[in-house]
Amino acid sequence: MNYGEFGGQYVPQELKGKLNDIKKEFKKAIEDNNFDNEYIYYLKQYVGRPTPLYFAKNLTEYAGGAKIYLKREDLNHTGAHKINNAIGQILLARRMNKTHIIAETGAGQHGVATATVCSLFNMKCTIFMGSEDIKRQKVNVEKIKLLGAKVKEVTKGEGALKDAVDEAFEFLLKDKDAFYLIGSAVGPSPYPEMVKYFQKVIGEEAKKQILEQDKKLPKAIIACVGGGSNSIGLFNDFIKEDVEIFGIEGAGKGLKTGMHASAIYDNKVGIIHGMKTYIMQDNNGNVKEAYSISAGLDYPGIGPEHAYLNDIKRVKYDSVTDIEAVNAFKILSRLEGIIPAIESSHAISYALKIAKIYDKTDSIIVNLSGRGDKDVERILNL
Repeated sequence: MNYGEFGGQYVPQELKGKLNDIKKEFKKAIEDNNFDNEYIYYLKQYVGRPTPLYFAKNLTEYAGGAKIYLKREDLNHTGAHKINNAIGQILLARRMNKTHIIAETGAGQHGVATATVCSLFNMKCTIFMGSEDIKRQKVNVEKIKLLGAKVKEVTKGEGALKDAVDEAFEFLLKDKDAFYLIGSAVGPSPYPEMVKYFQKVIGEEAKKQILEQDKKLPKAIIACVGGGSNSIGLFNDFIKEDVEIFGIEGAGKGLKTGMHASAIYDNKVGIIHGMKTYIMQDNNGNVKEAYSISAGLDYPGIGPEHAYLNDIKRVKYDSVTDIEAVNAFKILSRLEGIIPAIESSHAISYALKIAKIYDKTDSIIVNLSGRGDKDVERILNL
């Protein structure tokens, strides 16, 4: 996959062999009807797809502009979009006769999804999670353990998502039986391509559903962006259409405070986790700490395809502060009876901002990437 100057495999030589084995098997798998049929079977019968595209009437009236539709990824088994990719990658790992699945997690949803599929397919599972994220996401940590996986606390660095990814890669180098089930559209090739392939079902369904319900394409689609899997999954089927696309990063306490998680805003290209992309770094080239109230957006980089889409100006990347996201979290909960993940709340907030740009006959699709059970305690304690 060509992402311009972005992407690649910036990893030690011994890891390139493993990555190229995965790439080779992935290409075989997606051309195998049996693999595709099994993947679709689990999405339908286990995950619960297709997820609804819900017209949020009350939210629309509150915003006072275009009709707002929510792509309900929060209704997937395990409560987020992460399960789509977890199912696809574990089926691939099984084809490769791997016996130990490892994964990183920030908000915990990918950890839960990975532990879930490991339980389903009876595989050993280790989840790497930063110490700070473990504190923030106690419910998901307990779910992961309940599902039979081991949580490996990462105390290096800031104890956040970046550090969990670092340690997972270190483990992968040492363990020949391990398969690293990356949760976002990041990392060295072929991971960004694989994750998009297993998440593109979001956009495929949303496009079909909006045409059935509204009889036309939306004016805009919106999704939050940490590494960028839920967003690239939604965007994929709309890229070639005449639709405005918005990717929303975490502005944290404000872009000018430096306490944010917007790699696009920092506008510096570098290498992180085996890929070339936009990253948050200081003048000496060191990766800076990212900050967001959302553990899932608290990442100092962005997926290489997002970097490319920003460069060619096909997608507009913007950001939403913690305060704005929390406000949207409460608004959606009260108006629609839907408690969103704090990650998804960033996209909801942005939809409320831009709805009035469009006519009332137009529509906007927001990817509601996950549910907010995991965030309720944190929001109440603010």
